[in-house]
Amino acid sequence: MDVILLERVEKLGAIGDVVKVKDGFARNFLLPNKKAMRANEANRKVFEANRARIESDNANRRGEAEKEAGSFKDASATLIRQASNTGQLYGSVAVRDIVDELVSAGHKVNKSQVVLDRPIKAIGLYEVKVALHPEVSVTVKVNVARSPEEAEMQASGVDVMAAMFEKDEAGFTEDYDPNAEPGATAEVEAEAAEGEAQQG
Repeated sequence: MDVILLERVEKLGAIGDVVKVKDGFARNFLLPNKKAMRANEANRKVFEANRARIESDNANRRGEAEKEAGSFKDASATLIRQASNTGQLYGSVAVRDIVDELVSAGHKVNKSQVVLDRPIKAIGLYEVKVALHPEVSVTVKVNVARSPEEAEMQASGVDVMAAMFEKDEAGFTEDYDPNAEPGATAEVEAEAAEGEAQQG
């Protein structure tokens, strides 16, 4: 289906462009959301007659979005979630969770503006795009952790999962004695050595 774009649509085109899209995409998304209109002679005339108004409305909305974007400088959302030892979340972080966190921090944002390619399913730092307007977007840092302390560590640049695995491995290697009998711990070995020293 050919449509005339009424606003800039990412990967499609700018206002006034006539583009060919799949029928379903046009019917289910572009047309009901007033992002485009069917490209026929009557609509082309209507669009050209209203072009100046459509473009000025768009410029006003973009101006407001740019002002709003200023309030997003260094914006971040910290979400505390339960997770396994490997950092996999029990469940996932969805768009709604991020929106709730941003709104409670005083930002004006709704679900349709948050661009999350797939749900977040592990702890860590993520950069999520928020499209305030088709031509204005900001990046928000989303910090998913198991505790506020862990969130602070991640925010300061510590890779919590890597640090945890290093600690585990270090704990294991310290106790390992290459001369120990199979199954014996370092403590047992130490006691045996003491016993031998006392006998000798």
